[in-house]
Amino acid sequence: MPWQQIETTAIAGPPTVRTEAMEPVAEFQKSHWYAAYTCARHEKCVARQLQARGVDFFLPLYRSQRRWKDRRKMIDLALFPGYVFVRMPIENRFRILTLPGLVRLVSFHGKPAVLPEKEIEALRNGLTQQVYAEPHPYLRIGRKVRVENGPLAGLQGFLVRRKDKFRLVISLDLIQRSIAAEVDAADVQPVN
Repeated sequence: MPWQQIETTAIAGPPTVRTEAMEPVAEFQKSHWYAAYTCARHEKCVARQLQARGVDFFLPLYRSQRRWKDRRKMIDLALFPGYVFVRMPIENRFRILTLPGLVRLVSFHGKPAVLPEKEIEALRNGLTQQVYAEPHPYLRIGRKVRVENGPLAGLQGFLVRRKDKFRLVISLDLIQRSIAAEVDAADVQPVN
C-alpha cells in the first residue's frame, strides 16, 4: 500500500556569477534549512504558496485512512503537523513571513534556528525510498541508536518494538516532533 508522498520543489535561487577575484560567499548568504511553523492544517496551503514564490521547501506527507459515518477515505497528512521545512538564505525570510497561514520561523533567542542539513537530506532520502513512516509522540528518554545501513543511514533515534517489528523513533529536537519508521534491527547500532 502506498503510504507516503513527498511534495518538494527543486527550484533554486538566481545563480550567482563568480569570477576568480570575487570573495567566497559569506556565511549569511548561504541557504540553510529552517522549520516554518504554520497555522493548524495549513501545511499544504503554505507549501503551494512557497512553490509559487520559487522557494525551496520540503513537506513530508504520509497516507492515512480516515473513517466517517458514511465512508472511508485515504488522505495525505503532514508527517510533522504544523511545520513546513524551507531552504533559503536567512536574508530572504521576510519574503515568506508574509504568506497567509505561515506564523513564524522556529527561533531561539530571537534568531531563526538552522536545521541540520544531514537530517533533512536523510529524511528526504528515506521517504523517497518508500520507508514506512508515521507521526509518533515526541520521546525524551530511551535507548538512542544510529542507523548504520539502509535508506535512513546516519539518522539517530530511539528504538522501540511494536508487535513483531522494530521501529525507530526519529525526533527533531528543534520543533519537538517525532516520527516512527520501521527498521531492521541489524541496521542500527547503539549510541553511547
